[in-house]
Amino acid sequence: MAKNKKGVKNKVPMEQKLAFGFGMLANQMFPAALQIFMMVLVKGLGFSPLMWGIIFFAPRIFDAFTDPIMGFISDNTKSKWGRRRHFVFIGGILMGISFIAMWQLYPENGLMYNFTYFMVWSFIFYLGLTIFSVPYVAMGYEMSDDFHERTRIMAIAQMIGQWAWVIVPWFWIIIYDPDLFESAPAATRELSYYVAAFCTLLAIIPAIFIKSESTVNNTDFTPINRTNISKSFGKIIGSFKEAFRIKQFRKLCIATFLIYNSFMTIAAFSFFIIVSYLFNGDAAAAGIWPTLHGSVGALVTTFIVIPIIDRIAIKLGKKKTFMLSQGISIIGYILFWFLFIPGKPYMFLFALPFFSFGIGGLFTLMMSMTADVIDLDELNTGLRREGAFGAIYWWMVKFGFAIAGLLSGVFMAWVGYTPDASTQPEGAITGMRLFYTFFPIIGTLAAMFVMRSYDITEEKAIEIRAKLNNSTKKN
Repeated sequence: MAKNKKGVKNKVPMEQKLAFGFGMLANQMFPAALQIFMMVLVKGLGFSPLMWGIIFFAPRIFDAFTDPIMGFISDNTKSKWGRRRHFVFIGGILMGISFIAMWQLYPENGLMYNFTYFMVWSFIFYLGLTIFSVPYVAMGYEMSDDFHERTRIMAIAQMIGQWAWVIVPWFWIIIYDPDLFESAPAATRELSYYVAAFCTLLAIIPAIFIKSESTVNNTDFTPINRTNISKSFGKIIGSFKEAFRIKQFRKLCIATFLIYNSFMTIAAFSFFIIVSYLFNGDAAAAGIWPTLHGSVGALVTTFIVIPIIDRIAIKLGKKKTFMLSQGISIIGYILFWFLFIPGKPYMFLFALPFFSFGIGGLFTLMMSMTADVIDLDELNTGLRREGAFGAIYWWMVKFGFAIAGLLSGVFMAWVGYTPDASTQPEGAITGMRLFYTFFPIIGTLAAMFVMRSYDITEEKAIEIRAKLNNSTKKN
């Protein structure tokens, strides 16, 4: 990557950005496919909504707590391949193997056996995700020191990553096509091989093509061995506390949690609302409309929202762009209440461009802003801790995802929705629609309130970078 006269990593070659972007596609496609496949647990294998919620919740909580440990290990690893690359490679392979194994489910094995089997392999899969994703995200933070180049890196990564949400919704059509598979469980068993092979290949691309300097001779790292495990865990907790004391980073984490948690809580409701409300419970009649909801939304995000976010951020700054994008997403959620119309399923497509600004703007801007905060932390502590900050940030994302999975099941049970019933109890669909519209609006407004006083502007970021460069020269 190019450096300016002061030694600052500035412009990043496009091939490096693309390599990072392919990793983002794996990082999003594995969980996206998992989310679609998990519907089969309810509609094909007889899991109750509460069991479904537990399956969502428990492995993700485990994943959230292993992330900070992986961040500490990644930041302090001495290796000729650098701190991150080999972990990205190993994690990608482990995700692929465990993803295949977790979907080898057969109805005849019984409900409790399948529940336990899936739970065990879920923990292994999420361990692989931690080993891959924490060092991978840290790689992105390290790629450039330029305020706007960081946004471009994350914008390209998100544009590529969004293809997961274009591709994966079409699995609905494939899984439930009787001409292709005898049953939904049979479909997920076979599709898991193709998904795992494709995503594993994508996951290891950053490890191969994003080069890192050797850290073998680095003397600043804490040795990672058995005798230092307890000390290391203490340092992990200390790093977590130190990072969270930085008010700007705390705001990024809390805002991300609020938006992502509220979005993911109601994401699964799209399928049920379209089938049960727009098509009176007839999944065959619903056809490709549940697929189009996710796929068209992702296409809009990829080709319209993210490029707009990138350009607006250069002119208005990251915080103002965040506020604008989330405000637009609220319009989209309101429109869904009016545009989910029985007999006119095409109407909800008009809400998607507004709705897509929420998540499309969130990660493009927040990951870029996290890189700015890491500079501030280095100025205060003298340490570069991309792994720790990446782990903590994604801890909030995954913790939000875990809570969202549990809340989805709770909300479905609360309103009385029964997934396999031909007709739903009175008020069940209305209850789901109310949650679908208003729950994410509340989360988004709360996040905007948290971010109102975020204060790392372009000018401040440049000032921090200049101080770091001067400190490097003196040393």
